[in-house]
Amino acid sequence: MATIPRITFGEATFSCQPDESLLDSLLRQNIQVPFGCRQGVCQACLMRSIDAAPPESAQAGLKDTLQTQNFFLACVCHPEQDMTVALPNQQGAFIEANVIKKQLLSPDIIHLVLEYQTPFNFFAGQFVNLKRPDGLIRSYSIANIPHAKNVLEFHIRRLPKGQFSNWVHEELKLGTALSLSAAQGACHYVPGRATQPLLLIGTGSGLAPLYGIIADALTQGHQGPIHLFHGSRDLNGLYFIDELRELSEKFNNFHYVASISGDNIDSKHVKGRANDIALASIDSLSGWRVFLCGHPEMVNQSKKMAFMKGASMADIYTDAFHVLQADS
Repeated sequence: MATIPRITFGEATFSCQPDESLLDSLLRQNIQVPFGCRQGVCQACLMRSIDAAPPESAQAGLKDTLQTQNFFLACVCHPEQDMTVALPNQQGAFIEANVIKKQLLSPDIIHLVLEYQTPFNFFAGQFVNLKRPDGLIRSYSIANIPHAKNVLEFHIRRLPKGQFSNWVHEELKLGTALSLSAAQGACHYVPGRATQPLLLIGTGSGLAPLYGIIADALTQGHQGPIHLFHGSRDLNGLYFIDELRELSEKFNNFHYVASISGDNIDSKHVKGRANDIALASIDSLSGWRVFLCGHPEMVNQSKKMAFMKGASMADIYTDAFHVLQADS
């Protein structure tokens, strides 16, 4: 007789019968979770497996970045083993990390480095919720790849009325303990298509996740061309210029363009908006993977244009820096 899988959701543990989906099992237990079409199309019932890989059939139609993180659709999931599951926004407890470095990258952007001791898993390009000692929480993208030093790097832009960002720039001291949530987001590199061209467009501190994604791709031996277009209204929003130019000299497949959309521009930078320059430089994006990070208007407009130029929606990854996400 086949073993009946046991499902754990929060504090509840129950059996999933052979003739029912995981969604049906949850509803039978009077556990209310979002759902819609029940056919794996609307993706309203998206969930995540915490401890076991979900059946491949339950991941059909999801982006590869979501599949890598064990997300699945509950309505078409028929568990083959015991599973501990959670809703996408159930990220668990915060862990503690200490500030070990603060460095200005530009007049408006600071490089913040945190060191953690508790085991922590993430992909370069994801974001976390940072919580300061008084409980104020804001979200910031991770700018580095995982490595043995157990550190997380962030590029935090000062906003005029930003409670969190101004506190980081003016008051946060080395050694201060911050709390951070589990890593979230599907805008990250997934290996496996090493010759696929990559297009990355970012504005301001939207470079942070892109910087991590590029480092991840190059570290994992990505062979296809990688084109980064980073833009800002003025020079204060550009940074890592020398480092990125050095990277383009070290790796023949990495190409970097810095642009300024305002009036004050020198010969080292291209005039115009980063997304306009990027999309005008490539005739077709069919077969490309596209990463868009920064101002929501830029992200939304570029997503439409990339699709119109042939990019598959499954290959377009976005991280829009809404004011409430970054700071307020």
